[in-house]
Parts: sequence; structure tokens; C-alpha cells
Amino acid sequence: MDRQDLLVRNVRPCGGEACSIVVRAGRIATIGPADHEEPGTLAHDGGGALLLPGLIDAHTHLDKSFLGYPWQPNGGGPRIIDFIENERRLKARLGLDAAQQAERQALRSIALGTTHIRSHVDVDPQVGVRSIEGVLATREKLAGIVDIQIVAFPQWGLLSCPGTAELMEEALRLGADIVGGLDPAAIDRDPKGHLDLVFALAERFDRPIDIHLHEPDHLGAFDLREVCMRTRAHGMQGRVMLSHAFSLGADDPDLVAGQVEALASAGVATMTTGPAGWPAPAVADLHAAGVTICSGNDGMRDAWQPFGDADMLARANAVAQRNEFRRDEGLELALATATGLAARAIGLSDYGLEVGAMADFLLVEAETVAEAVAAPPPRTLVVKAGRIVARDGQITALPS
Repeated sequence: MDRQDLLVRNVRPCGGEACSIVVRAGRIATIGPADHEEPGTLAHDGGGALLLPGLIDAHTHLDKSFLGYPWQPNGGGPRIIDFIENERRLKARLGLDAAQQAERQALRSIALGTTHIRSHVDVDPQVGVRSIEGVLATREKLAGIVDIQIVAFPQWGLLSCPGTAELMEEALRLGADIVGGLDPAAIDRDPKGHLDLVFALAERFDRPIDIHLHEPDHLGAFDLREVCMRTRAHGMQGRVMLSHAFSLGADDPDLVAGQVEALASAGVATMTTGPAGWPAPAVADLHAAGVTICSGNDGMRDAWQPFGDADMLARANAVAQRNEFRRDEGLELALATATGLAARAIGLSDYGLEVGAMADFLLVEAETVAEAVAAPPPRTLVVKAGRIVARDGQITALPS
């Protein structure tokens, strides 16, 4: 995709002094004064707006949002398995088109400043790898205006659902980027067998790992430590994530402390949505211990929950409220779970507001980062790889 050089004047990176950003060949070339522009450069006056790095949704499910469908009453819960069974019935009835649903949600994310998405995509005997193929098609269609990582995700279980292991291999051959897993003890009832297969697939295909871990208290702590042990044994430090990790929200401080130590020593990242009704990791404690913690929207208007608008600033707000962050430094940490910390968690190497990084950023009308999290403002400009992709909440770079 051809890119035009870009000059964005009068912006305040993360609330700092006003400056200009010059973008060439999709990357940040200079940050500082810019009194003139080169011929052929597209110029934009930021009007003193706050400049933030592109937002990162480190955990969502693009293939199964109900966006664009009539309202679906929520009938899930209370157990995780109940949600899974309810989703299975609804997906069969609605016949969701994964490519269409992924595009609908991704475009909304882009308009709100998201430049990178990690999506867990279902692999199971009902859909086979059709959802993987659909999201792969959407990723290709939206290339250049958002980056999408795809996790092959065994939502119904990896061992307890015959045929899923073979479908996971097929998904990875098709182009899925990450090996997924789900509650090795609670769903598959075979933590050793589950983790043997997940790590074997990761080793065979040279892929990272991202495991949903909803298991609470001692059960979740057991599986968390097993994942950390496997991570060290396979030399996969920095390439494994545990999503949700509800056991880190246990009431037992000693149980939590042991898990935090295991994560830090193994270089295993965690993801939290800042959930209102479930146990949740303490973001500040994990960050202080050296654990990389990120955030994501998770399911959005789907069989699991009727909420969500694909806004990662709103998600940072939820993380801040769940963790009772009131001071500016806490609100800044909440944003970091959707920016710099998320970039580290999903393996981005050229991210950030610095010279040489990919030019992924957005402008918002706020005085400080803390204000942008506390009261998420409209997005006035979104830039992906040096290209303006949205203005005032509207996509301007539609795929052909």
C-alpha cells in the first residue's frame, strides 16, 4: 500500500510539550520542531491535542460478535461451561459469518484508535476451521489499516472434544499465529495432557501460546504454576500469556504471591479485562513484580455478554475502576495495559512514540493521559503505519 509522508503539527505526546511528528515510509522520522514541510507531505494541525500511541486490544473474539444482528437476549451462565453450551446453540442458530463479524468489529476498533488486535478464533468440530479462514480473510482485507494476530482457540475443549487437536494443527498450517488453550483441569480434566499438546504444537509450529485460564483459587493456581514450569522447560519465556487468570484474584494473599512469583520468574504475561463480576489480577502488584500485564475487550455483544463498544480507552477505564486507580499514575498504568505493556505482551518490537517506530498513533481532546482514561474523549485522528485511517470517529481508509 502506498504511503504519503505525513506531518502532524502541534501535538503533545502523552501530555508532554507541544511538538510536531514527521512520518516517512510509515515510520516516525522526527519528533520535535518542524517549521516547514517537504513537497508532497500531507500536513495536519493537531491543535494542541493529546497524542497517544495506537491502542492495542490484546484479547478479543472477532469471529463471534453479534454486531449487525438483531438484539439477542443473553442466556449464558452462571458457570463457564454454561456459557460455552449457550454459545454453541446460538452460533448454530444464527450461522455467524466470521469474516463479516470480524470486519464489523475491527472497523469499529480502528475508528476508536486501535491499531493492533489479538483475536481468539474458535476451532471446533461444529465450525471446523471456517472461522479461522474467515478472520484470515478479514486480516488480509484490512491489512494496512490494522494488524490482527489470530489465536487458534479450542473453545469447546482440546482433549474432551474429539477431533479438535487435528483441527488446531490445520488452523496453524493455514496461518493462525498463536496456539490457544482453555482451562486444562476444569474443561479438559487433564491438565498434563492438555499442556503436553499445547506446548507440543507451539514447539512444532514455532508459535507463541495464549491460554484462557478461568479456573479460580487453588485449581487455577495449580494450572498457572504448571504453565510457568512448562514455559521455563521449553525456553519460551516472553512467548506465553495467561488470559483472565482469575486465580490471581483469590482472597488468599499467600496463594496469590506464589503465583505472581511464578509468572515473573517464567516471563509469562497475563491479560485482564478488569471484569466487574469475576476475580481479577491486581494490576499494580503484578506490574511492580515485573509481570507483563495487558488488557483486552474480550467478547463484545456476543453470547457471553451484551456489553462492549470496541473502545480500548473505555477498557482502560474499566481496568482503572476495577483496580481502584484514582491517582494519575494509576490511570497511566491502566492505559499502559492497552499500549506499551500490551505491545510487550503480544510481541511487538517496533511500537511506541519514538523515532524509528511504526507510526501508529491517535489524537484525543484531553489535557493528560489520566484524563483520557478517566473520561474517554472522542478520537479526532487515527494513524496506522503513517496513514490516516480515521477522523472524528469515522473510517477514512476503507478496504477496497
